[in-house]
Amino acid sequence: MLMPLFFITLAAATLAALVWAGVELLRGREDPLAARLEELQAHAMSTSARRTVRHRGGFINSFLYLISLVPGGEGYLRDTEEQLVQGGMRQRWAVGVYALFQLAFLLAFLGAMAYFQRANDGLSVLVGMGAAVLLGWLLPRQVLYFAVRRYRRKLADALPDTVDLLGVVLGTGLALDQAMLRVSEEMEFIYPELAAEFATVVMQVKAGQERAKAFRQLVRRTGIEDIKALAAMIVQSERFGTSLSQALKVYADSLRGRRRLRAETAVAKAGIKMLIPIVLFILPALFVVTLVPGVITILHNLSGGFGPPR
Repeated sequence: MLMPLFFITLAAATLAALVWAGVELLRGREDPLAARLEELQAHAMSTSARRTVRHRGGFINSFLYLISLVPGGEGYLRDTEEQLVQGGMRQRWAVGVYALFQLAFLLAFLGAMAYFQRANDGLSVLVGMGAAVLLGWLLPRQVLYFAVRRYRRKLADALPDTVDLLGVVLGTGLALDQAMLRVSEEMEFIYPELAAEFATVVMQVKAGQERAKAFRQLVRRTGIEDIKALAAMIVQSERFGTSLSQALKVYADSLRGRRRLRAETAVAKAGIKMLIPIVLFILPALFVVTLVPGVITILHNLSGGFGPPR
């Protein structure tokens, strides 16, 4: 009686932790300057300065410190932080919340597998626990990779229109920083992700950072080749004094062409992806409806019966 109650309590606590972690990780950002400050704090927390935190600074910092003591923990935290940043989750507590989420998910899988394998022999238990470890570790990583791909796709879809608007605003005579800030304000409710990235770059430049370095950090945060090409174009135009407005219009046209090709590719793949549900779900039901009555009639006639089957 106590064992099922224990696992029900563990499952409820794990589900609550997963829901809370998902809500916290997917909560949007509204203030680019505050987001940049949180990003700097998260970076300081995930590097060697984390070792000086010790047990002070709250539960999250202590938990990250314990992970950093494990062999390979520093690399795990660094890679996790990079993935979270590229997924748009740059709060200072994002790394700790994700690490807690992954640990809770792993322990939940291990507990559930131990409960279901309690009556099996040693080999079955070993295989089941190994599968639970793999699933409990890999599934949260796949969720994170999905979040990164979704965020990159939003940025890539927003880039053509944003670059085109930036070229138009630059053509009115505004400076680059003012134009980027105006574009981020105009695109805030249409493409909030890219608008926040542009506003972050402007805030960094206003804070005294070199524009080339700010754009390199933008490329590092997003990891998108189109944004890398845009950053290189802006930096080279500023360095050599060439016209940026016309170059941005041409680049926006090429980006729209790439977006149209991605849409056509997705449409072409849709037919192939539909084969799996058709073969698994639609065709068996169709065969049953069309063939079973005829088969029943044939079997009845071969058995010597006459008239419709009873």
